[in-house]
Amino acid sequence: MNTPLSRRTALQAAGVVAAAGLAGSIAGTAQAAAADETGTTGDSVVVHPTLPQVPVNNSFTVKVRPLGGTWQKLGVHLAKLALIDATTGSNRAQNSSWAAFDFSGTVEVEVTYNPGGGETFRIRPDSYGIKPEVLGSTARFTLDRPRNVVVQVDDKIFDCLHLFANPIEQDVPAEGDKKVMYFGPGLHTTADRLLKVPSGTTVYLAAGAVLTSQVIFENVENSRLIGRGVLYNSPNGALFIRKTENVTIDGITILNPRYENVRVAESRNLTIKNLRAFSHQGWGDGIQLYCSENVTIDGCFLRTSDDCVALYTHRWDFYGDTRNITVKNCSLWADVAHPINIGVHGNSENPEMLENLTYENIDILDHREPQVTYQGAIAFMVGDSNLVRDVRFDNIRVEDFRWGQLVHMRVEYNPKYNTSAGRGIENVYIKDLSYNGKNADLSIIAGLDADHAIKDVTFENLSVNGRVIRDSGGKPGWFLASDGVPMFTNEHVTNLKFLTTAEAAAAS
Repeated sequence: MNTPLSRRTALQAAGVVAAAGLAGSIAGTAQAAAADETGTTGDSVVVHPTLPQVPVNNSFTVKVRPLGGTWQKLGVHLAKLALIDATTGSNRAQNSSWAAFDFSGTVEVEVTYNPGGGETFRIRPDSYGIKPEVLGSTARFTLDRPRNVVVQVDDKIFDCLHLFANPIEQDVPAEGDKKVMYFGPGLHTTADRLLKVPSGTTVYLAAGAVLTSQVIFENVENSRLIGRGVLYNSPNGALFIRKTENVTIDGITILNPRYENVRVAESRNLTIKNLRAFSHQGWGDGIQLYCSENVTIDGCFLRTSDDCVALYTHRWDFYGDTRNITVKNCSLWADVAHPINIGVHGNSENPEMLENLTYENIDILDHREPQVTYQGAIAFMVGDSNLVRDVRFDNIRVEDFRWGQLVHMRVEYNPKYNTSAGRGIENVYIKDLSYNGKNADLSIIAGLDADHAIKDVTFENLSVNGRVIRDSGGKPGWFLASDGVPMFTNEHVTNLKFLTTAEAAAAS
């Protein structure tokens, strides 16, 4: 339990933005301008206006304040999540909660579980080390930087709170600017529920803005979608980005899309940051990426009803390699399928490749997939003549998940999705991967045959429940290091290594 929370001077507390609704949005904008001039705002909080037509959820009451300031209540809204029945395949939507605010400095958070009876509170990801002060059905904790956290009461998977603590906005676009599509607080849509964004244009969703159209960036460059608003009930995926150059997505939340949250194809120099997305319907991927290069996915929270982040090459009328992709500082929660998925779709007639893929500083919060051949918190399912090479994972923390495997790495031919086998997987380096839990099934690394193989895979400092898996020592001499995961590997995997950090340094 934390020590009692301290109070600061009245002067420090004066930075509070105490208004809600539209006034809160205006105050937040003014405060952001001040921050831009001075470089600091002290301890300050911006509460977002009410979201029209987005249902509330009353499981939690959430309050925030700067240290020593006045408590302000947040709006808590409904997020629908997926629970697949492994016997019937039916998808039963589950109710959950989310809330968001902006702050600078240090903020106190108070969360009350309104049904009562809560005995334990857990703030996830566990790697943040946040231990709340608990009194009855109320927990209190502090945040000293922007973070996306999940507050779980008595380990409830669905009846939990997803809390998104943003930095205070700076450089907010001006309403009336000819190069800005400005959506202020309120409900917005378009006649055909499609919003097509021209080149050189910023779409700004202010806090409190709800847009019910799909946003499309196609054949454009130098455009943005930014703000603290919400894409809600999008008709055919929330965001479609194709054949673009220099597009940025920053700060928005996606709720209840039909199908995937974000689909990217044939694009270059794309940044997706601080995106929060939920889905509960079938094929509800977080970010699908096809035939694109120089893409950064940074600081996102994705809780999805299919893969959280999936990287492919060809599908439909998308063509080209996928390369130079970085996924970092993200929290991934897959209620269905994989948090990380690589390589399923490609071009059998004119083979393509995925290369130079980097995943770093990622928390995998959950993975639930009953189908053995579709499991894997980290999954390579390489088909359609794809070659996957030069992949690096660094500092990946996997919390105990409900159902699946830690690592699933296969070159395969899956007739459901593929027209040919994958060509291979080469040069994968996995550093500081940790798993703490008891639910992981047998991991798999397997090539298809001698011509469709896996080679040069290294695990450095792979930790399973605190035990470092290594080729030398720490096991009976006749055991394989992979038995300690446990992991099945076949004869079409060559140069598989399990090293300690010291051994890796000595070998470099």
